[in-house]
Amino acid sequence: MSNPGPPPRRSEGDAVQSELERLHAESFGWALTCCFRDTTLAEDVLQIVYMKVLEGKARYGGHASFKTWLFAVIRNTANSEMRRAFLRRLLPVRARGLTHDNPESFDRNLARVEIQETLRQALGSLSTRQREVLQLVFYHDISVEQAAGVMGVSLGTARVHYDRGKKRLRELLLDREGSQWSSMLTNAESG
Repeated sequence: MSNPGPPPRRSEGDAVQSELERLHAESFGWALTCCFRDTTLAEDVLQIVYMKVLEGKARYGGHASFKTWLFAVIRNTANSEMRRAFLRRLLPVRARGLTHDNPESFDRNLARVEIQETLRQALGSLSTRQREVLQLVFYHDISVEQAAGVMGVSLGTARVHYDRGKKRLRELLLDREGSQWSSMLTNAESG
C-alpha cells in the first residue's frame, strides 16, 4: 500500500470561501442594516460582494480582521447600490413562528415581536452612524475599534457615536415604553 502523502493544502480561494460561508448569516444581517432592512437589496448587495471577493476585485489585505474587512466591503457596496436605486423603503419586521396552537407560546412570541419592533423603531430614530455602530457592536459582536474600521471613521468618532447612540436609544425606549424598558436597560447596563 503506497503512502498517499500529506493532504492537499487549502488554497487561498478555499480559505476565503470558507470564511464567507462561516460569516454568511452575520454578513446578511449587516447587509440588511446597510440597506435599511430591504431584503431584496441586501441579497443583491451580498451577491455583488461575494462576486467581488471571489473574482479578486476586492482583496483582503490582512490589515484588519477578515470580518471587519468584509463588513466594510458590504457597507461600501450597499452605499454604491443605494445611490443607484430608485426606490428605498423599510420592510416591516415579520412575526415569525406565531401560532395559536399554544396560547402561552403565542403570547410570548407576540411580546418578543413587539419588543423587537419597538427596538427597531427606536434604532431607526438614531442618526445613521449611531445606529451603525450600535448594530455592529451589539448584533455583530465586534469591538468599537473594529466598528470604526467598518464605518471608515476614526476610533474617537466611533466612540462618540457609540456613547451618544446608547444614551439616545435609552431615552427613546424609556419615552416609548416607560417602566417595561427601565428594568431591562438597568439590568443590561449592570451586566
